[in-house]
Amino acid sequence: MAEQPDLITLTDPRSPAAEAYRTLRTNLTFAALDKPIETLLVISPTPGGDKSTVLANLAVTMAQEGRRVIMVDADLRRPILHQIFGAANDRGLTTMVVEEAALDDPPLLDTGVDNLRLVPSGPLPPNPADILGSRRIEEALARLKTHADVILFDAPPVVAVTDGAVLATKVDGVLLVIRAGYTRRDHAQRAKELLERAHARIVGAVLSNAPRDVVLGGY
Repeated sequence: MAEQPDLITLTDPRSPAAEAYRTLRTNLTFAALDKPIETLLVISPTPGGDKSTVLANLAVTMAQEGRRVIMVDADLRRPILHQIFGAANDRGLTTMVVEEAALDDPPLLDTGVDNLRLVPSGPLPPNPADILGSRRIEEALARLKTHADVILFDAPPVVAVTDGAVLATKVDGVLLVIRAGYTRRDHAQRAKELLERAHARIVGAVLSNAPRDVVLGGY
């Protein structure tokens, strides 16, 4: 895999930004002391919130720690994880929904990073929210759990569409990504309200695009 500019944890592992992702990883570990987080949804309030970049770098740091990590691109509207990792997207999460064989043999793609694999979105469906709310998704999640210590899910912005709130009910925790200088305060508040209404477990928030002297990831 060619190193991608979005993956600062690989391209410049000694940088303050890469260290901030490792700090975020540690914070999440402490947040999960009472209730382990095996499945985590990373989501932003609105488009352009850096959620996919945050997810990818967090996944890399977790894999570097020795955990078996799977990233699942559940953004069935504008998937981007396969682009970040230079992978194909002809098969993925939606394939597991429609093909029985894909449940038994999940489309897990190597990323070039030890312990880190990717399930892309696959072909985009006309009804993403219905797909994510289906029993079949729960079956797919259960199968993927047998292959990983932790699974990170990407999803569309929670204020824009209902997909993220639907998926939030099926995971152990939600990490909300707020982009400094971009995300509006009312959108961030609305996202928190929508997730709480869905009875999601918000384990923390990340401030991305922050000044260099601000640590990524606030709790």
